[in-house]
Amino acid sequence: MAEARFPWIYMIDADDLHIEGGLRTLLSKTRTKPGADMVVGAYRRRTDGRDRQFKTPAGYMTAGLANASAYVEGRIRSIAVGSALVSRHTVGDTRFPTGLAYDEDTLFWARVMSKASLAVVRQPIMIYFVSSDRSDDRFAIKPARRFLEWRLALRELADCGIAKSSLKAREGLVALKIARVHYARGDLETAAKFLAVAEAAPKVSTDIWRCMRYRLKIAARRRFPAHRVQLQSA
Repeated sequence: MAEARFPWIYMIDADDLHIEGGLRTLLSKTRTKPGADMVVGAYRRRTDGRDRQFKTPAGYMTAGLANASAYVEGRIRSIAVGSALVSRHTVGDTRFPTGLAYDEDTLFWARVMSKASLAVVRQPIMIYFVSSDRSDDRFAIKPARRFLEWRLALRELADCGIAKSSLKAREGLVALKIARVHYARGDLETAAKFLAVAEAAPKVSTDIWRCMRYRLKIAARRRFPAHRVQLQSA
């Protein structure tokens, strides 16, 4: 990105698939909405070789900081790297925090989004390949250390104007993901610790219910160790 010389930057992960015409669709939107600093399109998630439905951008507003806050809280649909076009001016010196084990894309998009006027297109731009095992492994290795490293990076978003309550909500969402992975793999102690973090964070009613459900599941497996409870799909 430091070598970029043209007005727009497009990024895609090496293991994902760009759909023909997707980039032209994004560029076309910049012409019909010249004030936009960022354009987000739809994408398909392909998980473990199985295609899911297209994820269409939803919930985005015009105000950059409002979008960034809602994005961090998980209230608007996430962006896949490869489904967005961003102006070079808006990116500036913002970079992906590559030393983190997970969620680095969220931190990047939130920082960029906080200062961007955003437009959306409903056409599919790319296919996002996901491996469930690889995704879960990120949360299973050195969970406490990696979570603390990520949380420090998350809190730096406060200098963008994102409220601390939004950052705490993000902590809860990620902690709940980690708890679910460890529950599924039978590490109930670690699952319970991260579930406590999730329970202490601000959250919507659906996440309150998820926390309650996993608290009950952990209690059941502790009481009846031989009873296997299958983790529901994320």
